Amino acid sequence: MMRSLYSGVSGLKAHQTKMDVIGNNIANVNTASFKSQSITFSELMYQTTQSASGANPETGRAGTNARQIGLGVKTGAISTSIETAGATQSTGNPFDLKITGESLFIVSNGSDTFFTRDGSFYVDGQGNLAMTSNGYTVQGWQVQNDVIAKDTVSALKIMSAENMTYPPAATTEAYVSGIIDKNDPSVSSEAGKIMSINFFDSLGYAYTAKISMKATGTEGMYTAELTEVLDSNGDAIDSTNIKLGSVKTVPDAKTLTLANGYTINGSTMTYLDEEGNSQNINLAGALTEEEQQVLANAYGYTTYEEFAKLYVDDGTGVTTTLGALVEAGNITSVISADDASVAVDGKQITGGVIQYNTTTGEILSVNGLTNNLGLVLSFGDQPGSAFEDINVDFSPSSNYNNNGTSTISAVSGDVDGYGTGRKLGEMSGISIQSDGMIYASYDNGQTKLLGQIAVATFANASGLQKEGDNLYSATMNSGEFDGIGIDISADGGYMTTGVLEMSNVDLSSEFTEMITTQRGFQANSRIITVSDTLLEELVNLKR
Repeated sequence: MMRSLYSGVSGLKAHQTKMDVIGNNIANVNTASFKSQSITFSELMYQTTQSASGANPETGRAGTNARQIGLGVKTGAISTSIETAGATQSTGNPFDLKITGESLFIVSNGSDTFFTRDGSFYVDGQGNLAMTSNGYTVQGWQVQNDVIAKDTVSALKIMSAENMTYPPAATTEAYVSGIIDKNDPSVSSEAGKIMSINFFDSLGYAYTAKISMKATGTEGMYTAELTEVLDSNGDAIDSTNIKLGSVKTVPDAKTLTLANGYTINGSTMTYLDEEGNSQNINLAGALTEEEQQVLANAYGYTTYEEFAKLYVDDGTGVTTTLGALVEAGNITSVISADDASVAVDGKQITGGVIQYNTTTGEILSVNGLTNNLGLVLSFGDQPGSAFEDINVDFSPSSNYNNNGTSTISAVSGDVDGYGTGRKLGEMSGISIQSDGMIYASYDNGQTKLLGQIAVATFANASGLQKEGDNLYSATMNSGEFDGIGIDISADGGYMTTGVLEMSNVDLSSEFTEMITTQRGFQANSRIITVSDTLLEELVNLKR
């Protein structure tokens, strides 16, 4: 039989294999992250009919070349263009990822490890990040003590029960900022300028502490007192053990004048009740709570408690409070006989004294201290209490003219946002950063690191073996996977969310290769036809 006949057959087989490769490329033109393949041919073998001979210097005869007859073609190599990136397709799915660079995602079926460029992921029913096509889990590094531990890769379970919520925390810091204007009527009122601090206990329950700032008789001096603490429903809680600062004696020289409708004659106060009837109170005796309130109202105070805190000189050089004089039945000792007025020297408060520089308007001291410009909102030593003491910093506040309007307010947390406290947070979203780090966001404003997607690189990525489903496995010629992987940013790569890498098949090149393959197949078939004709002529010699 003629050698050309077998050569033609080998040519048909080789071109058929090339057409198979082209057909597979075109079939996967829209397959996510598919990497096109190319085939090369090599000579099959040669039959040597005469070996080469060297020159003979004795006879002067020249050497001759070997006589070799080729016996066809074979498939040389089928290469995968794995490092050529495909186009980018936007999907809008935050779990769809595209790798820019030469890295590959690491996935596992539970027993074997594979590699892929296909970043179409989702979160399965167990909370694992997995491939949508086959459910293989995406591998990465876990979090230990809020830091990524770059150890052996494992499945990323990003929606575990512990990750679905973020623990609450108690508020430990607050600060007062803005302007307190001495001409603001509220600052000089009995109620004072009210500020609210919203805070949390360690269980995540929300509360509001109301703080009153009032002007004193001393220029630039103001008092800060806790008035009440409300729960999240707006109901006042028992604040017996809750204090802002400590007990302080504040100079506040002023004269209290008797309001209209009230008169004092000796130790008897006369006033009109709600029905318009005249009533008398004996100020020299023990007063009921109702009578104490009437006395406070007579001098312009809404609550007896505020009235009782005022301190005076009782006429003997002894400083005492109006409350103490009432209890002793000696309130008349400080009431002027002429107009029933009371000369007040100051008052006692449970809070702090805030002093501003009358020249610059900047804060000068708190309770006389210049190195500690804050007050502690303390909750007492209550067993089982979920509260934590809150340090309230007054240093950002100032005392300027603001056209009679005070802008002073209290904010939870320090000026850098630390110590704010928080409620229990429910997971509201997940984001994947360009370096593969996965963060959860919560409705209490917190974020949490859940893990990091690891990637793998190989010395010879083209040596990876295709396993179907857009997967590759390591071979001896690709290099081994160390089980740990690398950070994608280590080699300058990065991940993009919401997009996928598409196939890198170039249809124009594939159709061109299809034409040349068709012609090659056609030409080899002609070799077989012609060889058959020659054999036919040889057989016909028998006739």
